[in-house]
Amino acid sequence: MQQATRIGVVTSGSLLEGLTARLDDHYDIENLRVGQFVVVQGGRFRFFSMLTDVQLAATSPAILADPPGDDHPLITEILAGRGTYGTFKITPQLMLSEDVTAGLRPVKTIPRHFAPIHTASEADFSLVFGDQDDPNHFQIGQPLDMDVPVCIDLQRFVERSNGVFGKSGTGKSFLTRLLLCGVIKSKAASSLIFDMHSEYGWSGTTEDKTTAVKGLAQLFGRHNVLIYTLDPKATTRRGSAYDGTISISLEEITVEDLGLLQRALNLNPTAIESSYICQDRFGKTWIKKLLAMDGDELKDFVESSGANYASVSALKRKLLQLARLSYITEENNLSAVNSLIEALLANKNVVVEFGDHRDELSYILVANIITRRIYARWVEKTDAFLASQRHADKPPQLMITIEEAHKFLDSSMANQTIFGTIARELRKYSVTLLVVDQRPSSIDPEVMSQLGSRITALLNDERDIDAVFTGVSGSKALKTVLASLDSRQQALILGHAVPMPVVVRTRPYDRDFYAAMGGAQQSSVGQDWRTTQAEVDDLFPE
Repeated sequence: MQQATRIGVVTSGSLLEGLTARLDDHYDIENLRVGQFVVVQGGRFRFFSMLTDVQLAATSPAILADPPGDDHPLITEILAGRGTYGTFKITPQLMLSEDVTAGLRPVKTIPRHFAPIHTASEADFSLVFGDQDDPNHFQIGQPLDMDVPVCIDLQRFVERSNGVFGKSGTGKSFLTRLLLCGVIKSKAASSLIFDMHSEYGWSGTTEDKTTAVKGLAQLFGRHNVLIYTLDPKATTRRGSAYDGTISISLEEITVEDLGLLQRALNLNPTAIESSYICQDRFGKTWIKKLLAMDGDELKDFVESSGANYASVSALKRKLLQLARLSYITEENNLSAVNSLIEALLANKNVVVEFGDHRDELSYILVANIITRRIYARWVEKTDAFLASQRHADKPPQLMITIEEAHKFLDSSMANQTIFGTIARELRKYSVTLLVVDQRPSSIDPEVMSQLGSRITALLNDERDIDAVFTGVSGSKALKTVLASLDSRQQALILGHAVPMPVVVRTRPYDRDFYAAMGGAQQSSVGQDWRTTQAEVDDLFPE
């Protein structure tokens, strides 16, 4: 087990601004890392802290005014620790009293002067972040400076909506896949994944798109992870079987759905008003009736309803774009959607693939319609449970994963979409979101403030960085930590699922990970869903 090493002592600070420490002479300042987990041993409490800044200092300005050159290394060595020294800043996050049975507590005080500071040991990480052998804890990565597991609490993770953020190319899909694997393996929740780019179902690719990796269905078995598709040909072409073909009838599309598609369909504001007029006249069949009208019938409808002819005519032309999509049907056939919902109610996991329909129009329309039906079913089941108090009536915890989340949750749409409703209030109905996005600043601030945990890779835009820390106290120091991340395989985790913020090297999605996921117990239906070594070797040949 890796032991703690003393690195310095507390010299000043405050509860609000954090602590300043002097680095011990024997410790190389270049070994310090922003985001590092350190422990301060106070008189009565141990303070678990994050290192947020590293600085150089001197006892006299004169030393810095006339620094020794490269040809005087002995003078540099003599000054080190006496005339020059290192300092660093830390922010205490949790404290533990001498009575360990009292457990970890939020920080309410600060340690005394000259309290010693140590690097965190493996035991410290286990105490704070949990043991990876606990089925409710899942290893998401390792600290930057140590090879010990950092875990998240999956039960706390799924009970609130969460976010995965990072600029393009930083590994958001891999972070998301890691989290989904943890949730599926532990059975903490059922998962519904709207897979816009076919990354999660049967197989995916590395971030550079050069190497194939196993998807959720390969890792956990087709009986446990079902694949539904809008495009059977594309799914088959990728070498994957599927469990159902999703079709959407024109009757399922509401005016509210069109409101979300204004940009994708290039609708003007008057088109929405005309849509309401049509819906009021014809009910659920309004799109079908409108598209069937010839010129004379359209004129008669406009005259009798008081609608604007040019607006209704333009609306009809735009709706033809919807009607031409291969998964749009005139008949109301929801068998695939209904079976998808039943699978989720049976604690299965479902990936919805879009195949060649990777456009904004299809993604928003299909995800919104399916989720709206899920919302209605989960509310119905929850109301039945509250009335009967029978555990069998309670719907399972469900986590819905959406990529490009700002398309559903920007400030102009968040109040209209079912996803905005889930983010704000549906936790009480056992449904939460996992939102994945590279532009968190485009997501409604109210929605961002409701996210329980945020797993964030590198971001460069100041607005995006500010958005990630919406509603987070002590965000000034954490912004510095976030800005220091590498562009690959590093993330800052904070929020409900971890006791304190932590920076990790994300867990590799490789042969060892496959084996770890394959070590799960058999499924509830008695089928063995362990990954075989032969399957692992297919992807990673010697």
